[in-house]
Amino acid sequence: MDFRHFFDLKKTLILAIFAVFVNFSEIRAQDSVVTKNEKFDPTKAIMEHIGDSHVWHLWGHTSLPLPVILFTDKGIELFSSGEFHHGEHDYQGKNYTYRLVENHIKVVGTDGNVDESASAHIYDFSLTKNVIAMFLSVIILVLVFSSVAAAYKKREGKAPKGFQSLIEPVIIFVRDDIARPNIGHKYARFMPFLLTVFFFIWINNIMGLIPFFPGGANVTGNIATTFVLASLTLIVVNVNGNKAYWKHMLAPDVPWWLYPIMIPVELIGIISKPFALMIRLFANITAGHIIVLSLISLIFIFKTLAIAPVSVAFVIFMDVLELLVAFLQAFIFTLLTALFIGMAVEEHH
Repeated sequence: MDFRHFFDLKKTLILAIFAVFVNFSEIRAQDSVVTKNEKFDPTKAIMEHIGDSHVWHLWGHTSLPLPVILFTDKGIELFSSGEFHHGEHDYQGKNYTYRLVENHIKVVGTDGNVDESASAHIYDFSLTKNVIAMFLSVIILVLVFSSVAAAYKKREGKAPKGFQSLIEPVIIFVRDDIARPNIGHKYARFMPFLLTVFFFIWINNIMGLIPFFPGGANVTGNIATTFVLASLTLIVVNVNGNKAYWKHMLAPDVPWWLYPIMIPVELIGIISKPFALMIRLFANITAGHIIVLSLISLIFIFKTLAIAPVSVAFVIFMDVLELLVAFLQAFIFTLLTALFIGMAVEEHH
């Protein structure tokens, strides 16, 4: 499948350069609040960009506060994260006094310090930046596939047209190059799951490269997100495993005296395969963001524009490379998921 017609190098470079300068302006805005007696902390700046947050940065020093939803032993608390004033003030709720500590909401005791015992009984269901970004990606998925499905029904038996012609090659790619070769004749049963995983990861990867609202959230670089995706793969694979699959796990074709070694190894393999999926996606996406932000931070670390041309050139290269990685990681995750499913449903010959 040739996807070269999907990409325009000139537009890609323009997007990458624009992303560089937006990231530059964001780090510059943060650097401007550092006093003369303080040094620019690249670790803090980078971790704030790749981590989750109760606010969504828009531009300069302007941020969009997000709703806080807390389940406490005394009832539900609902308020805006703007009440914390970027972590500079505590918020007096109806049940407790709350403090924002490194993007985690803690309970403040009567002595003015964080009460860890009371904080352990607080369950945070807040709509953070990553949560809202996932909702946005889900909405995009629903709109895209609803539009494509309606076009298929309306133009049944006809050549694809418009937006349908853009999405159909990707769907065929997932079907013919991922699902069918690895799963076999039972591939159609798992196509909805594989398409959902592929497009969910791809869309979130692309949105994570957009440095302004509604992009900029590091969803697939969050270990909780990749854990859930890997857990879904684990469930789908093992629920659909046939007798041959479980026989290989619990009664492999080896001498009986090797069972104490082989069975634990096979059971560990059940967990290790989705675990590898989780770590691979998380590490690759997070590493890409860290490299880009680190290269930009060099300008503020050396405090000279002499390093800017070199830094910007490398960042543009990394941003273009990240566009490829965004697709590649979605492809690898979906490919290995299909491979694991194929191993579980393969008939014994």
